[in-house]
Amino acid sequence: MASNIGTWMQTAGASWLMTTLAPSPLLVALVQTASSLPVLLVGLPAGAMADLVDRRRLLIFTQSWMLAAAALLGVLTLAGAIGPWWLLALTFALGLGAAMNGPGWSATFPELVPREELAAAVALNSVQFNIARAVGPALGGIVMAASNAGIVFLLNAVSFLGVIMVLWKWRPASRPLTSDDTGLGDAMRTGLRYVRSAPAYHAVLARSGLFVFAGSALWGLLPVVAQMKLASTSLGYGFLLGCLGAGSVIGASLLAPLRVRYSPDRLVAAGMILFAGATAALALLTQFAVIAVAMLIGGVAWMTAMSTFNVCAQTAPPMGLRARALGAYFVVFQSSMALGSASWGAVANRAGVSNSLLIAAGVILAGLATAFRLRLSPALVEAPPDEVAAE
Repeated sequence: MASNIGTWMQTAGASWLMTTLAPSPLLVALVQTASSLPVLLVGLPAGAMADLVDRRRLLIFTQSWMLAAAALLGVLTLAGAIGPWWLLALTFALGLGAAMNGPGWSATFPELVPREELAAAVALNSVQFNIARAVGPALGGIVMAASNAGIVFLLNAVSFLGVIMVLWKWRPASRPLTSDDTGLGDAMRTGLRYVRSAPAYHAVLARSGLFVFAGSALWGLLPVVAQMKLASTSLGYGFLLGCLGAGSVIGASLLAPLRVRYSPDRLVAAGMILFAGATAALALLTQFAVIAVAMLIGGVAWMTAMSTFNVCAQTAPPMGLRARALGAYFVVFQSSMALGSASWGAVANRAGVSNSLLIAAGVILAGLATAFRLRLSPALVEAPPDEVAAE
């Protein structure tokens, strides 16, 4: 949780810093793109590698990489040597570490607890992640208001140390390779064969990709709305981002009983409708307090939809292929976030921020039609995993 708080402080700090370096909707949205695009490049190899090598060592390496990138970004910012392209490059480097870290991190959950305790363990992880999402941006805004973004980046660098210490002490059980896994290339091909032949996975990938592509407009353009339309400070932006996180905490607490009563398709539909409403509210409303409530509802909606998608993505694959299948899921998720943020930023440059958000809300609602052809399997939500941070 401490490390995730640092990550969300970093997210708020990088986006707000870009509004001061180059107040262009496209460049501000590209910060989100830079953090998400690396998964498109290394997501599949990262998943295959996590199934082949010692996950503990891999995770220690990726955490150390992110520590170094955050520290360099902090030093350059404090020295006054940071510019828009350096900010994007080092944000990309952080995203590269997160992309290499994601599949291996997610695949460790079934190794840490027996299957009957997986739901409880993942729910606990979900709570800490979303508490961090609620606290981190607001804390980042306070630190930026008191000092500058460089201190935020250095605090994020320090936060990786705790994770590295825990990983250093962890001694996981060895995992046997499958007969097909003679190297990284073979492992990737085996994972792709599984994804290609699993219809349940096709529904998860297609529907989550479309939702994230359209939903990225809110995440990418929120700092522009906070500064230009609401005339808010970094603290105000951090508060709005924190409202999304607080809504996710609320959503996580509501999901367990809702999964018993409703199918995954209904839960995803409800989440999509509410998130489309939150996106439209960000486009149309001008009162800070009302937008904050809309972001709270948006957080509930995002958690409802994405948690359901992630449940299916984590529980469907067999253990020996889990990290590779999750690598494919992360590629779709993060590439949709990266391409979506850049696209909605470009639309905002031409048609205005409000129109870009309204179009995105319409695309989210249009995505509801995919449920008629691509249904999610109810059998995959018996042991709900966490939203991987994704992030």
